Amino acid sequence: MSQHQPIQVATYTISPSHRPFIIAEMSGNHNQSLDRALELVDAAAKAGAHALKLQTYTPDTITFNGASEEFYIRDAKSLWADKNLYKLYEQAYTPWEWHAPIFERAQQHGMVAFSSPFDTTAVDFLESLDVPLYKIASFENTDHILLKKVAQTGKPVIMSTGVSTVADLDESVKVLRANGCKDLILLKCTSTYPATPETTNLLTIPHMRQLFDVPVGLSDHTMGIGASVAAVALGAVVIEKHFTLRRADGGVDSAFSLEPEELHSLVIETERAFLAMGQVSYTMTPKEEKSLQFKRSLYVVKDVQAGEPFTPENVRSIRPANGLHTRYYDDILGQTATQDIPAGTALSWSLVVKSERAKEWKSA
Repeated sequence: MSQHQPIQVATYTISPSHRPFIIAEMSGNHNQSLDRALELVDAAAKAGAHALKLQTYTPDTITFNGASEEFYIRDAKSLWADKNLYKLYEQAYTPWEWHAPIFERAQQHGMVAFSSPFDTTAVDFLESLDVPLYKIASFENTDHILLKKVAQTGKPVIMSTGVSTVADLDESVKVLRANGCKDLILLKCTSTYPATPETTNLLTIPHMRQLFDVPVGLSDHTMGIGASVAAVALGAVVIEKHFTLRRADGGVDSAFSLEPEELHSLVIETERAFLAMGQVSYTMTPKEEKSLQFKRSLYVVKDVQAGEPFTPENVRSIRPANGLHTRYYDDILGQTATQDIPAGTALSWSLVVKSERAKEWKSA
């Protein structure tokens, strides 16, 4: 599907011609409490997010309960340093029986509710809930088994592009296309948690859009909203951000998640960025045209007697624009006044002694 064709998801249209589609990613920020999860949905809706996204997996569908080193995160800079993968996902996953009430609450608010499946059983489960679209996470974007299963649903797909080469992405896009995916959106993503502005490389967005001929957005793991606002200025049609009630509450993803007030700012400021993009235009707005009178022109600023020459002391460029254009300033200097002129008078040709040069000015 061409990037120029809009993608319809429930009541929302995703395209470069529409306001950016804002996704609040709950992830594991429910901290294993359904009440908190529903509170997160309410807060995201109040903040103005258009969609609520979950992650659908269990520890057993995403990894293996292994005790060897390969099943541990050994990066001292990671938020999850020295965590066993299985234990981490036990802490982070969203119980599948919670999906229906969470989705129902989101839909009551008019939000799109969907998820990232992490294996084929998750796709079957989400199909039973009739989700309107699917998200492919960065670490799953080369899992052809999952890609085929998701594509075969025929529903729109949003795929993050972190930890992937261009060749990886090209192959994955072809797999999705070959298996029935017609509506595809790619998200520029830097899969570090949190990501830094220096590693975000937003200029990839227009390049990716041209390379794959699809709409492109941003899965933003940076702190704050600046990168997301800038992404919209570069054409991002979707913004995905992790969301929590309070970072101080803790949780597996809380450190790089937005709080409700920040999510609200994200919605407002990305929309402003979209509206400000507009189109290529060098014409004045109607309001600007009304302000033309406040531009500069030539005025007599000291009393001038008939026959007295115009000088820098008695003629200046000032507001408003009722006098001669400032392009004539050098030519006016040294010419003489036809009559007495009080200070504060807009200079006009009738106040300048007629000469051959004056005739040229009038006809210019």
